Amino acid sequence: MDQVISNSLDAVPQGRRIQVRQLRGGKNLTERLNALGIAEGVELRVIQNDETGPLVVMLGETRVSLGRGEALKVLVEQVKE
Repeated sequence: MDQVISNSLDAVPQGRRIQVRQLRGGKNLTERLNALGIAEGVELRVIQNDETGPLVVMLGETRVSLGRGEALKVLVEQVKE
């Protein structure tokens, strides 16, 4: 599977599939994201990124909303479709 490196989740356009590579937050943020199912290696689809307000991703059949500050700390790779 070919992949293109991206910076952080907040920079990924709506509609893209991505794979989580690293969580840069502290213990509390990392635990919160893990509890939501967001961890290294997990594949997500960005379903809302208006560049303001929360970012919404699809994790399996579940929609997860993240604040922009949280999304900034999630490093991802975009998955070519």
